[in-house]
Amino acid sequence: MLFINGKVFIDGSFRERDFAIENGRFAFVGEGHEAEDKEVIDLDGRHVIPGLVDVHTHGSMGADFSDGDYEGLVKMARYLAEEGVTSFAPAGMTLPYEVLAKAFACGRKLHDEMPEGHSRLMGIHMEGPFFSEKKKGAQNGAYLRDPDFEAFEKLQEDCSGLIRIVDVAPELPGAADFAEKASRLATVSIAHTDAEYEDAKAAIDAGASHLTHLYNAMPPIHHRKPGVIGAGSESEKVVAELICDGYHVHPSSIRMAFRLFPERICLISDSLRCCGMPPGKYELGGQDVFLEEGQPARLEDGTIAGSASNVYTCMLNAIEYGIPAETAITAATMTPAREIGADQLIGSIEPGKYADFVICDGLFRPEKVYIGGKPVK
Repeated sequence: MLFINGKVFIDGSFRERDFAIENGRFAFVGEGHEAEDKEVIDLDGRHVIPGLVDVHTHGSMGADFSDGDYEGLVKMARYLAEEGVTSFAPAGMTLPYEVLAKAFACGRKLHDEMPEGHSRLMGIHMEGPFFSEKKKGAQNGAYLRDPDFEAFEKLQEDCSGLIRIVDVAPELPGAADFAEKASRLATVSIAHTDAEYEDAKAAIDAGASHLTHLYNAMPPIHHRKPGVIGAGSESEKVVAELICDGYHVHPSSIRMAFRLFPERICLISDSLRCCGMPPGKYELGGQDVFLEEGQPARLEDGTIAGSASNVYTCMLNAIEYGIPAETAITAATMTPAREIGADQLIGSIEPGKYADFVICDGLFRPEKVYIGGKPVK
């Protein structure tokens, strides 16, 4: 199959290019390719971007990854595919290890089966239980634990190494040692923490290279207490997640984040099971959450629990808030792909990679989604 006359997103900019697909992968990206009896699709100047990658989504369409329900996970993957999110790493919660193990086993099954027309599960994000009580947010405090490398290693072995991001609060006992050991097996992320600059820097020096949902569940920046944000910003290896649902982070702070972490922002949704669903009461990690029209999901006490947006919407929001389109697209494609070690397969339009892409209009709104070179119906 040959696509011609498109404005294709390549190496951080749009270029007039053709591309060919063979056996579910990009076979050619360039100019002047001969059709050779292939089916030819004229894009008529439309924009083409890589399929988006969400490395922090808990759920959608009434399903949550932590349920450990395979059919629910499939439903999530279908929803994401239809929205232009062609790969994902679902996030767990602060729950007992046996509950996490069951969910991770479902993740492994979906990864192995990779059903057609569904978003590819390319990893797992282990968000919890190694968090601070002070900054637990919507995580269930009953299951908080100090960093435990042996427990993490067992979960990692049981799901055949599919955990690609694991979170830890740097101020907890043994956090730096955990970061050093775990960073050999996954990306270590600082999260749900009340850490000061010194503890955060120690964790980064030990191996942490990611910040989970920047600004949220961590101390704010203070000129005498730069904290986690300051420590992360000054380390060129640290990538920061950012929720751009319009509620978790003010547009000015979003613009600030892209300046603090140049080329190191990873857009995420942090979506809950209420994503794609009507207002009402839902469940998250054993706690009730409530979704009202035009609001993020909240606990009963008003604490923001997560978003009801997918990462494609978050990317469009970032563009609306003044982030250059090319920068926002990279933050939702190649950057997250790198963070889960999948950038050789997804995240950009290059020969040899999965032919996962989105045809967009002039405002980057999705018109048609392709996974493995086949349209998602």
